[in-house]
Amino acid sequence: MTQTTQSAPPLPLAGLLALATGGFITVMTEALPAGVLPAMSADLAVSESAAGQTVTIYAIGSAVAAVPLTAATAGWPRRRLLLLAIAGFAVANTVTATSTSYPLTMAARLLAGVVAGLLWALLAGYARRMVSAPQRGRAMAIAMAGIPVALSVGIPAGTFLAGLVGWRWTFGIMTVLSLALLGWVALTVPAFPGASRQERLPLRRVLRIPGVAPVLAVTLTFVLAHNLLYTYIAPFLEPVGLGHRVDAVLLTFGVASLVGLLVTGTLIDTRLRHLMVASCALFAVATLGLALFGGSAALVYVSAAVWGLGTGGVATLVQTASAEAAGDAGDVAQSLIVTSWNIAIGSGALLGGALLTATPVTALPWWALPLILIALLTTARARHAFVTRTP
Repeated sequence: MTQTTQSAPPLPLAGLLALATGGFITVMTEALPAGVLPAMSADLAVSESAAGQTVTIYAIGSAVAAVPLTAATAGWPRRRLLLLAIAGFAVANTVTATSTSYPLTMAARLLAGVVAGLLWALLAGYARRMVSAPQRGRAMAIAMAGIPVALSVGIPAGTFLAGLVGWRWTFGIMTVLSLALLGWVALTVPAFPGASRQERLPLRRVLRIPGVAPVLAVTLTFVLAHNLLYTYIAPFLEPVGLGHRVDAVLLTFGVASLVGLLVTGTLIDTRLRHLMVASCALFAVATLGLALFGGSAALVYVSAAVWGLGTGGVATLVQTASAEAAGDAGDVAQSLIVTSWNIAIGSGALLGGALLTATPVTALPWWALPLILIALLTTARARHAFVTRTP
């Protein structure tokens, strides 16, 4: 008697890479103003501080709109909604590239933040629906790859390009990429129906699903600690004489992040909790290294590499954990992750700024460390979170 085994179908790489490109555009659109602030503020006739608020209002738009917009569009066909969100980026980046009015630019940035919140909530659920159950973790890792690629390669490249052709043309290129992505998604991403009225759970019930709240708590504390350090990495590097090498330190962090994402994609389907514990532990070690040995340039680079290794897969891990815990309410749970993530980004910048006025910059890692330890303990102790469900 001959026994046959049925192998899993190949991953739909074209569609998953289209989703990853959507994430890439989201991060690039959000963070690019930070690299072009002097030119942007000069063209808009505002201070650099005011130009910097184009990043803040983007985060506000994502945090405020993600949950209600995801709930309001739960019944919409998924691909139509995905295309609408991408088209929103094309509109917002076109206005940003051509506007000479600061209020109009801020309105465009708010629109970009709103559609970003919607897009982030869609990506995880879409990637999981495109593959079989044993492939969900790897599919998520591919779909989330746009985040570390944008941070490690996209933002430095975009900043360099802006220096060559101007910041407006750089935002114009983001529009072209968004338009190309519309066609890519239409050709390679399958159409899925929205949730029926009977399948939709109200927000309060989603929050009460076992495992959802711990994942949100880990997201909030981990990302808060990360942004507390990452936002103010330039002033932190000044005392050790690396103020002129911020790009090299961030490149070290970014390359290590890609390695962390690769490891995550390989093991996530069977080692979800172990990976999240390892991410928290590596981040804690890196933060302790910066706190104790921040005066050594060589050890700063080592700590940045360990930090990136621990951080690279976190977006994939928390979104996978949220989706596993929430089940059919995955899109709403993802919108809660988006909200928590953006609250942490804004809070990290605010808290770090306040600490810089009250304490030496070298104290920042000591403030971040307790937050990471809370994330580590929450991950380790949560019974229903960071557990892969059997289909």
